Amino acid sequence: MPNEWIVVIVDALSAVGTVGAFAVGFVLLRQEHRREEVRAEEERRLQAIKVSAWVEAHATAYGGRELLFHVHNASEMPIYEVSLPTPDEGVHEAEFIGLVPPGQTVQRPAPREWLKTYYSPEPVEIEFLDSSGRQWTRDEQGFLTPVDRP
Repeated sequence: MPNEWIVVIVDALSAVGTVGAFAVGFVLLRQEHRREEVRAEEERRLQAIKVSAWVEAHATAYGGRELLFHVHNASEMPIYEVSLPTPDEGVHEAEFIGLVPPGQTVQRPAPREWLKTYYSPEPVEIEFLDSSGRQWTRDEQGFLTPVDRP
């Protein structure tokens, strides 16, 4: 009779050990899956993090000042469908640039009325497609967000 209890206890411990090993394996698998998701997202962001946009004043040939949008693509691939939203009096228009080649900065005029409130260079919102066709938005604070298209 005492041997039967030993067998039952050993079997129970074996079952608990098996369930525990399965649980640990599942937890480790989930952690690895999360690491892979983070790594994949970093790879997707690799080009987008190298794109920036700002507005800056420059002297004109006639001694005045004008504001220019600057879009800089520090990546090794071009970016496409680049646009700079320019909200004016409740109307949302966009300065469409199209393509920015790798390693280059493209300049376009900013709205003249912005000169009244201009103080120093500052970041502006930008939307673009990376070379893999993923759309991104970088806001005025520099936060980069993928845009889910329907």
